[in-house]
Amino acid sequence: MTIGLGSGRAVWSVIEAIGARWSGKSQIKAVVASEATFALAHAAGMEIVQLDGSSELDIAVDGADEVGPDLQLLKGGGGALLREKVVAAAAKRFVIVAETTKKVERLGQGFRLPVEIVRFGWRDTRRRLEALLPDNELRVVGDEPYMTDQLHYILDCSIPEDTDPYELDGALQAIPGVVDHGLFLGIAERALLGTPVGEVEVIERA
Repeated sequence: MTIGLGSGRAVWSVIEAIGARWSGKSQIKAVVASEATFALAHAAGMEIVQLDGSSELDIAVDGADEVGPDLQLLKGGGGALLREKVVAAAAKRFVIVAETTKKVERLGQGFRLPVEIVRFGWRDTRRRLEALLPDNELRVVGDEPYMTDQLHYILDCSIPEDTDPYELDGALQAIPGVVDHGLFLGIAERALLGTPVGEVEVIERA
């Protein structure tokens, strides 16, 4: 198989489980969404390949910061949202692994929405964004702006309670300077959510 791997603790646990089961004998090929995932997948014995446009991935596995109704997802807390969305779009199937604590009644309930923007003229992009999401802040690490693997900035935004995520998706994509955002809508086919007692709750998209 050729699989896609996102980023974050849940995905890294999946990688460790694969490595433990096959002990370096796995014939799995993997496309990875972050440098951290690359290191773990390589250590688990996977062959790391690139998306070259020649074929679809059999399946992509990723985590989520929030899992809303009908498998609406909010992702990007780790900053790899753009690559994660590219990997998910390249797969025949997209499955989420997370904990039941990530289930919410509406997206934005407990996490801010990451919006990835180009550095050029970023303050002007932020000004245009404020018409939709006025409560936003530039993500920083120490005293410097955080930069994604693609060398972009991220604005973390509060989502108003009455927001339609699908309308917000389209509106954000229309803003010049916005690269992508952490709303993953209509992409995942199911979520496997671990419970505190070690069971798995399966949610499938309607």
